[in-house]
Amino acid sequence: MRKLMPLLLVVLLLKACKDPATGAETSSEETPFFSMDSLPGRVSLNPKAVEITRDWTTFNDLDAGFNSLSIIENYEDLVLVLEDLVERQKKVEEGEYPEAFDLPQVKSRQKVVKTFLLKTRAAAEYRIDATPPAIEMMKAYNALRTQLNVIVNNQLDTLLITDE
Repeated sequence: MRKLMPLLLVVLLLKACKDPATGAETSSEETPFFSMDSLPGRVSLNPKAVEITRDWTTFNDLDAGFNSLSIIENYEDLVLVLEDLVERQKKVEEGEYPEAFDLPQVKSRQKVVKTFLLKTRAAAEYRIDATPPAIEMMKAYNALRTQLNVIVNNQLDTLLITDE
């Protein structure tokens, strides 16, 4: 036992003093923080919806903010773009909606976009992979755009349903 203890201490000392380059692997490569390629494409608006949203400046600003996601190069850029998107989203939420889109369906989808936008911003601020929440954010934004298309294409008069 007495001879084994010094031998064990020498082995532990050699292991502790080992050169870090030959020791445990340290990953110097950074994992990609955000991949624009994995995001779903944006749903295009119908010509009728484009006509209505042409005068809706806050929505057009938000749409332009989503375009800026394609020029991101690092975490700081991503955080700045997401901060800008949050501000633009707040302006849409607080501003006036066009009469055709002043509906609970549009406003609820707007809140979902806000939720996933904040989730993506939190992921970027904590420097974790922001791609999965960004995918959810883009799906929510596409759902909002799809809802705008559905509202424009809906020819059903709700008064006919309520007035039996």
